[in-house]
Amino acid sequence: MSIHEIFMPALSSTMTEGKIVSWVKSPGDKVEKGETVVVVESDKADMDVETFYEGYLAHIIVEAGDSAPVGAAIAYVAETEAEIEAAKSLGSSDGVAVTPSAPPEPVAATAAVGVPAASQNGSNHREGRLVASPRARKLAKELKVDLTSLKGSGPYGRIVADDIEAAIGKVKQPATTPTAPTPTFTPTPVPATRTPAPAPAPVAAAPGQVVPFNTLQNAVIRNMVASLDVPVFRVGYTITTDGLDKLYKQIKSKGVTMTALLAKAVAVTLQKHPLLNASYSDQGLVYHPDINIAVAVAMDGGGLITPVLKNADKIDIYSLSRTWKSLVDKARSKQLQPDEYSGGNFTLSNLGMFGVDTFDAILPPGQGSILAIGASRPQLVATGDGSFAIKQQMQVNITSDHRIIYGADAAAFLQDLAKLIETDAQSLTL
Repeated sequence: MSIHEIFMPALSSTMTEGKIVSWVKSPGDKVEKGETVVVVESDKADMDVETFYEGYLAHIIVEAGDSAPVGAAIAYVAETEAEIEAAKSLGSSDGVAVTPSAPPEPVAATAAVGVPAASQNGSNHREGRLVASPRARKLAKELKVDLTSLKGSGPYGRIVADDIEAAIGKVKQPATTPTAPTPTFTPTPVPATRTPAPAPAPVAAAPGQVVPFNTLQNAVIRNMVASLDVPVFRVGYTITTDGLDKLYKQIKSKGVTMTALLAKAVAVTLQKHPLLNASYSDQGLVYHPDINIAVAVAMDGGGLITPVLKNADKIDIYSLSRTWKSLVDKARSKQLQPDEYSGGNFTLSNLGMFGVDTFDAILPPGQGSILAIGASRPQLVATGDGSFAIKQQMQVNITSDHRIIYGADAAAFLQDLAKLIETDAQSLTL
């Protein structure tokens, strides 16, 4: 019997369950290898999921609108039409594993656009069972590699194609006959007909009504609860923004955003303060090689997400602004890819556009600091010569992990950030 499971993939490092947004294929439909079969809502975005097996979508276990944990079976694919009825009978127990004598093979599922191979799947792994991706099995068969002799580098010890290629590189000696080329897999493009649906507007709840949390809100809740285990402290600072505001007016017409300017200023300052770009681990202090700035974005349907501006200190302000606009558009349409919202080392949370004077931000898990930015307002300021002047000023508050960062460290960082913004803002365009 050639019946395979499609299982709920892990589309992000924090995903524990996924929600079926829609099935692209219906039971009985022919499916091709690499073809999108279902759209899954992870804790960050909606992702197209494809199968590496050819056959027929025989039975859907988890219907659209329902959720399933990562690794759980959500549908069965039969290789022949004659096996469709058998697959339906397997699904009659709501996806409970079939008899040990003939367990269905898992179908490797992956988001169709740009998802790294290492995050291809959530696993229906069972102890003692050999788990390998379809491509790995194919390569092993073609290159005569014994799968049982390998240790997988994928999730839950899953053997992936890279493991096969690595094994060939170690055990296969150069021969006089040409070595068969390693097959490559090119993901099937997402059909052009599918356009991202706009995020639904928040629905006004009737008095007394209980509205369930959506997937993104549940992810935020888990992260916020986890942050309670971290001892933090907060330091505030007042920064004069006249120079930054002047620069913004000069280059705004070129597509530069204030968010990108602030992210750039923070990233450049972090070059001098690598400790503020570091994070805590049980093994010790982790110094990150890149300066990746995560910026909080509120979602219309509830919750927030933090797209990441990677290597923000090295990218020019114009490119950084274009990247930021693209990330925001993707975030609002729930089309961010995992590598676009992961890997942040320092977070910005800006509520200045709402007229907020000052606030404290909650430290995201896995980071050392987050900077809360308030509105820039005209203030009457006493100058060094005893006179008074009107200056634009904003309040910033940094929240830091006190296990690795101390008050003097955070204060020195804010002092240098203020110096850059107040006296050398033009350098942000270099």
